[in-house]
Amino acid sequence: MAIILSIETATKVCSIALGKDGDLLDFTDILEDEYSHSEKLNLSIIELLGKSKITFDELDAIAISSGPGSYTGLRIGSSSAKGFCYGKNIPLIGINTLEAMCFLAPISSGTKIPVIDARRMEVFGSVFSSENQRLQEDFNLVVDENSFKEIEGEKYLFGNGAEKLKEVVKNNSNIHFIDNIHCSARGMIALAEQKYIENDFEDVAYFEPNYGKEFYTVPSKKNKK
Repeated sequence: MAIILSIETATKVCSIALGKDGDLLDFTDILEDEYSHSEKLNLSIIELLGKSKITFDELDAIAISSGPGSYTGLRIGSSSAKGFCYGKNIPLIGINTLEAMCFLAPISSGTKIPVIDARRMEVFGSVFSSENQRLQEDFNLVVDENSFKEIEGEKYLFGNGAEKLKEVVKNNSNIHFIDNIHCSARGMIALAEQKYIENDFEDVAYFEPNYGKEFYTVPSKKNKK
């Protein structure tokens, strides 16, 4: 049972949230066209703690969105998180960005496919069940009209990489889009509490976010033998 500050900076959204015993206390999401993390992250943390009447000394851990995502955003977020953990001698918790997004997209059936924009027609993504159980490892993908066809059943795409996919995969009737879902530290609360209970912590000195891997293109099925 813990008070945990969660930090989400994997995209252009600068987001922080406070959780207590796995419940959301308060949060701040800053959505801007450019990266504002370096100017606003630490100030936002101070303001949120003050608003919630919680001091740094009362925090039991810091949770950080560990990627995949933006190199710039993840570096800034992890640097701040590690600095707070060093200063207060509290544990650091790493949360997969795509998994956390699933907690913001409730569906009753089918599969969840969170996707993060990686420029051009490239996305970072993964596949989860409607109950947020992981079904595939994270992938980096150059999207084409055959993307996601190998996944059976109804598929729900969301995240800042979803909008540019609507025209590309429009002929796949099993793909649906959930709009207005962005990376937010709100999605990290339950995951961070569970990792705290399990003592599943990162090494503060050596922790590095996952910036993504080399992209690959899924071969078209018509070219397969």
